[in-house]
Amino acid sequence: MERNIRNYAAVLMHKPNTYAIIKGSEKYPNISGIVRFYQLRNGVLVAAEINGLPYSDNSCQQKIYGFHIHSGNKCEGDMTDPFSEAMTHYNPNNCLHPFHAGDLPPLFGSRGYAFSVFLSDRFSLSEVLGKTVIIHGNPDDFTTQPSGNAGEKLACGVVKSCNLQC
Repeated sequence: MERNIRNYAAVLMHKPNTYAIIKGSEKYPNISGIVRFYQLRNGVLVAAEINGLPYSDNSCQQKIYGFHIHSGNKCEGDMTDPFSEAMTHYNPNNCLHPFHAGDLPPLFGSRGYAFSVFLSDRFSLSEVLGKTVIIHGNPDDFTTQPSGNAGEKLACGVVKSCNLQC
């Protein structure tokens, strides 16, 4: 197991295959970050680094954020939903929640910063290229249909290829 951890750490030192630049909505302009995706033999290694998240100084109210890949290809919307064009959770197999391919582990805030690395075999990079990554204001409850009651969409980014830039 220790060897696997070292191998994954080494992967993170290289240029990702795809990435999403995360930007907050007009209401949350301080949110920014990047989600990097690395295609491996046994799945996709996902590394998210996000800054400017809302937080509380009360240790019993630290924020946990929903984190998903959505099926849309734009981070645009309207006054009621700034990222409505991101659409719903990526769910190519029409699974019930929490078995959508786009259901990801939550992000745990640490004074406005979140860092998460995990491995997923729910999707390949070719499947999510051009899709959107959304950060929600509440943790996903992994129960409520269809979207886990994750609440307001705070930030969004489109998954792009690293062919020319990263």
